[in-house]
Amino acid sequence: MTTTLEEDPAAVEPGSQPRRVRRDLASAERLALPILLVGTAVAYLWNITVNGMGNEFYAAAAQAGAKNWEALLFGSLDANNFITVDKPPVSQWVMALSGQLFGFSSASMLIPEALMAVGAVWLLYAAVRRISGPRAALLAGAALAVMPVTALMFRFNNPDAVMVLLMTAAAYCSVRALQQCAGGSGARWMALAGVALGFAFLAKMLEGLMVMPAIGLVYLVAAPVTMRRRLLHLLGSLVAFLVSSGWFVLLTLLWPASSRPYLAGSTDNNFMNLVLGYNGFGRVLGHNHYGMKPGAHPTPDPASGPGAAAAQHHGGFGGWGNQVQGLPRLFTGEFGFEIGWLIPAALLAVVLVLVSRGRAPRTDIVRAGAILFGTWLVIDGLVLSFMKTNVHPYYCLSLAPAVAAMFAIGIHEMWRRRADWLGQIGLAAMLLGTGVWSFWILGRNASWLPPLRWAILAVAVLATVALLWGLRAARRGVAVAALAAALIGGFAGTTAYTVATLGQPHTGGGPSVGPADPDDSHGHGWFTDNPGVDSMLRGTTTKWSAAINRSSAAANLELSTNTAVMAIGGFTGSDPVPTLEQFQAYVAGRQITYYILPESKDHGGGFFGNNSHTDITDWVKANFTSTKVGSDTVFDLSAPLKKQ
Repeated sequence: MTTTLEEDPAAVEPGSQPRRVRRDLASAERLALPILLVGTAVAYLWNITVNGMGNEFYAAAAQAGAKNWEALLFGSLDANNFITVDKPPVSQWVMALSGQLFGFSSASMLIPEALMAVGAVWLLYAAVRRISGPRAALLAGAALAVMPVTALMFRFNNPDAVMVLLMTAAAYCSVRALQQCAGGSGARWMALAGVALGFAFLAKMLEGLMVMPAIGLVYLVAAPVTMRRRLLHLLGSLVAFLVSSGWFVLLTLLWPASSRPYLAGSTDNNFMNLVLGYNGFGRVLGHNHYGMKPGAHPTPDPASGPGAAAAQHHGGFGGWGNQVQGLPRLFTGEFGFEIGWLIPAALLAVVLVLVSRGRAPRTDIVRAGAILFGTWLVIDGLVLSFMKTNVHPYYCLSLAPAVAAMFAIGIHEMWRRRADWLGQIGLAAMLLGTGVWSFWILGRNASWLPPLRWAILAVAVLATVALLWGLRAARRGVAVAALAAALIGGFAGTTAYTVATLGQPHTGGGPSVGPADPDDSHGHGWFTDNPGVDSMLRGTTTKWSAAINRSSAAANLELSTNTAVMAIGGFTGSDPVPTLEQFQAYVAGRQITYYILPESKDHGGGFFGNNSHTDITDWVKANFTSTKVGSDTVFDLSAPLKKQ
């Protein structure tokens, strides 16, 4: 059984609301969810193609999957399956299938991403409704929809959107399991949670499992069945997870490596090497250097140097966002703009709800909600805070549902306790703290809409004072109005940044939120289109029109020419494929027409260090004729140099 902000039996006397008023409130609540979902859909779908191909790296894989079923299955970068992207393929499955159905384009690729946002908002609403009622659920769904990182990544083509949708689905299934396990459905819902986590793993590996400890803990603590049954249900959920994720791992092991694409990012063409190394503990523990010199770090010094001006806003090298490893990371730099708005209140809500429900039965659903979303928030937040290698700020999308849910559950619980000191102090601290924190965040970009931050501060202070007075004086109408005003003020900063995010184009590997920033490239910008080279590649008939170092360059060419391009060395250029002997065999078999040596800041010593396949470059230079096409040098692999 759940309670709502207005209908809690502990706070409202029986019969104090006329039947007609209760009926009107129920009708309004039924309309609220459709309005929220339609509003989210309209906002996120509006002008979505302004983002073009988004991250071209993943766009090329979606294009390849729209042409070739094997490329779709493995998440290949090219339609002829030389190498995959450096993530599992679930995200590519969605975008590529859309491309197969409707023809590949920016719209067919990005519209499914926006629709995933609607699904995530609905699932979070449904989960919180079962914990704290429909009004808290509406607050949670709205909080998720107006987070800048949500607006950024659910209109983009990185794997994060589908991963977070599946994480939210797993949390929802766990709430259903808690409420229905006494009736015999707990095992089924926990199995579904395991399936959702399995596919979240196949979207972005270990990051998709950041909610797993929270689900296990809450079920172990709060499920209303015996400990033996709780353990059995958790075991069943684990089996479901292993099956739903393990089939793909087994597929990569059983499928002959010679007839499938190389698994990019791995050192030995093994999926688990990718999980535990490049995309797993290597990233968390700082073992991945991507060819940089030891000790190098992509983040600029915010106090000096050429990155200083950018760091004052979002800035930062290539979208890294002026971040600082450690506890301040989520509250400062680009992280703060993307998700920091409600985190302090959400963390406070974890404590307040646990204190408020301290004497409740073990199976109390509200305390269970705090355990679920609070544990998710804390564990995921700590991992992101202390990760050492290449931490993009948009990774914080994985926190967004937990932050939104915990904020809403905390507000609801404190409102339920509004007659006593805990509820009054808790409400005041959460609401005033959110307003003051928004004022501070906006102050880091003080040149943008200066009156907004002062208006938020004024509303937060005045509304909190009015709320406390209304509660102390038993003026219910005043208290309700003040609560609404404080929530509107608290949401104003994050909503404004979300609206600004929706209005800006985002491309490349490191997009950022908020208004346009002339110091921020909104991406890496490593390669520019070369029409002369594009024309040459379109005229080829070989399996691969060209070969070029690194996947980013290959993706750019694939999208502009609609041909398959061999990405030598994968994303970082350090993957051990192809070897010189393999490349020579491809050339001898007339499977590649051109070798392209771009004149780019990333080639031969940019961010990722020196070219790891110089043996191929040297062999091509020594044996084939070259032509300068724009800024690029193009070698015709069908025209060997005449030997003297």
